[in-house]
Amino acid sequence: MTLRPLLSLLVALACAPAALHAQTAASVAAKETVIECAGLAETTSTETESIATFRDRVVVTASNLKLTCDYLKVVTSRKGDPKAIIGKQSYFKSLIATGNVRLVQSDRIATCGRAEIFPDEDRVVLSREAKSEPFPSVTFDKTVMTGPRMILYRGQRRAVVEPEDGVGVRLTGPTIKDLGFEKLKPTPKSAAPAVKAESPKPTP
Repeated sequence: MTLRPLLSLLVALACAPAALHAQTAASVAAKETVIECAGLAETTSTETESIATFRDRVVVTASNLKLTCDYLKVVTSRKGDPKAIIGKQSYFKSLIATGNVRLVQSDRIATCGRAEIFPDEDRVVLSREAKSEPFPSVTFDKTVMTGPRMILYRGQRRAVVEPEDGVGVRLTGPTIKDLGFEKLKPTPKSAAPAVKAESPKPTP
C-alpha cells in the first residue's frame, strides 16, 4: 500500500538534507520521500510532535537512501496551531526501523536488527533487537565491518564500533600482498669428483 497522503506528516529523512535544513535546490537536489508498506499504518499527534508507524514490508526511498524493514516509526517536530488535525512539521526528529533492516546509502550497505536515524545529529546507530540476532554489518569499498553496536556519521565517512561482553569489531578487507621476505633457496652442494679406479699393476 502506498502511503503518499501520510507524507504531509513527514519531512525528508536523514539523507535528504535539502529538506531537513531548507537548503537551496542549487546546493542539493532533493528527491521526494516515499514510504510504502504492506500492513497497517497509523499516525498520532501531540501538541509538539507527530508520530507515524508502518508495518510489514516497509520500503523508504529518498535522496541517496533506500531503507527496507519490518517496522518503521517516524517522529517529526510539530509547530503551529496545536488543535489542528495535521499540524505544520518543523523538522525530522528520528526514524527507528526494526526487523530485517537493510539500509543502502551511496556505496555503503548496512544490515541489522535495529537502525536509529537522528538527522539533526547527523548520525545513524545500528544495533540488535535481541542477542540471538547477528551483529550489525556494514559493507563499503570492498570491506565488511561487523560489531555489536555501530555509530555512523553522515558526511564524515566515519564509523565507531562499541564493544559488548568482550566482543568488538571484526573487519574483513581485500587481500594484502605478502610483505615478508622469501626464504633463500639453499645452494646445491657440488658433487664430489668421481675417483677412477686404477687397474692393478701386473706382478713381475
